[in-house]
Amino acid sequence: MLIIGLTGSIGMGKSTAAARFRHNGVAVFDADAAVHELYQSKAVPLIEGAFPGTTANGSVDRKRLMEALMQDQQAIKRLEAIIHPLVREMERQFLIAEHANGASMAVLEIPLLFETGADKTVDVTIVVSTDAQTQKARVMQRPGMTGEKLSAILARQMPDNEKRRLANVIVDTSGPIPETESQIDKLIRQFESRDGTAYHRHWQSV
Repeated sequence: MLIIGLTGSIGMGKSTAAARFRHNGVAVFDADAAVHELYQSKAVPLIEGAFPGTTANGSVDRKRLMEALMQDQQAIKRLEAIIHPLVREMERQFLIAEHANGASMAVLEIPLLFETGADKTVDVTIVVSTDAQTQKARVMQRPGMTGEKLSAILARQMPDNEKRRLANVIVDTSGPIPETESQIDKLIRQFESRDGTAYHRHWQSV
């Protein structure tokens, strides 16, 4: 089974690319969705312990948590130390299930793929990318987004040019969505004949 790491900065088109993989029958693990799930389940008591007052009614209050993170430079590292191992285990269970089902490939959609070193646990890395002007125009259309929030998000992410340098494959999302989808379709056809080693090296149960 070939394990594909899909990444890209905010507003670059990860969701479009992931949706196209799913359209072609390739399972995708969404790391952001996993974090949302954890904020309403396993992570709640752990986050409350590390950041008192940031949970309510059995789930994490994102606004309170964000305020706590902004007050302490080391807070993000403490939060990541809680969240990342939980997400990693969810990824493992996802890949074990896909392997058991005989899948030829599976996708891990991880915004901080390179930043967290997760690129070492996949067979091939794909970076979706567009120009900075297009990226900003897309992101600023999101509800509640401000220039300050965007700057804070980008500060946590590896610069796009660095991601492009590290990527095995770059998908240009500057054009219409069908053009992006066509690039993904072509990649899937290329990947169908490839087998990976990452599953046995990093993910299968011991």
